[in-house]
Amino acid sequence: MARRRLLLLLKPFDVFQFGQSGGASPITVPQAFRYLDNRRKVHKDAINFCQDILRKKSNIDWEPILRTNLSQPIRNFDLVVTVGGDGTLLQASHFLDDSIPVLGVNSDPTQVKEVEKFSNEFDATRSTGYLCAATVQSFEQVLDDILAGQKLPSNLSRISLSVNSQPLSSYALNDVLIADPCPATVSRFSFRIQRDGESCGQLVNCRSSGLRVSTAAGSTAAMLSAGGIAMPVLSEDLQYMVREPISPGAAIRLMHGIIKSDQSMKASWFSKKGVIYIDGSHVFHSIQHGDSIELSSKAPSLKVFLP
Repeated sequence: MARRRLLLLLKPFDVFQFGQSGGASPITVPQAFRYLDNRRKVHKDAINFCQDILRKKSNIDWEPILRTNLSQPIRNFDLVVTVGGDGTLLQASHFLDDSIPVLGVNSDPTQVKEVEKFSNEFDATRSTGYLCAATVQSFEQVLDDILAGQKLPSNLSRISLSVNSQPLSSYALNDVLIADPCPATVSRFSFRIQRDGESCGQLVNCRSSGLRVSTAAGSTAAMLSAGGIAMPVLSEDLQYMVREPISPGAAIRLMHGIIKSDQSMKASWFSKKGVIYIDGSHVFHSIQHGDSIELSSKAPSLKVFLP
């Protein structure tokens, strides 16, 4: 069997640390303190466990890297394994094209009994891992199935964006939010759906707190929380929602809808300034009055091993 090259992308194990030396900890509930310390330990143990598994594999050449140190496109690997949660996999996706598959390992899954136990004190939710096909317990078996060709990746759609006809370098696996950088400021914009550059829907003028567009994979995240619909994960369509529209009147039916795979959305920004947030707050692009933004699902797909 040919040797495989694997990149192990790690969520830092110190992200749950708190209470700097010489300063008071913001955590006052003893149970919450122990909970956060346990999360750090569980994640660190998961990293060590996955590395131990890889050391036993004579047919794999692998190297680890913290996700915070990732700055260049990922090239010359046969597989990327992320250890963390959906956020770590999302970060990896911004450095991947459609040639290298990614496997997510949920290092710290939510424990239902723990959430119920502390429900009256604090939120004990850990990691959902919606896109993660493995946990620590199943990692070796899932990895062996992948190496043996018994488990194949799925192609997940991503969102491509351009501003004033200039493509942005990042694709969104989850969703895009276009809004004023100040959440209390009204966002003014218009949009229409088009196909092959020709309008196939009416112009919609909006005053609201922003515009969100999600992929099928991202439709179960913020979009669903805002009242959207959960889409089949392999769908190539996109879903959009105008956030908190102000006096939409008869246009209320146009505040939420689907962008088919052969369509795109063309938006015009009329506020003084704005920001395009891609898969959260870490990747963003500033815009200004008069800018034109186009979104579609024509981005290269991402190969992901799904649960």
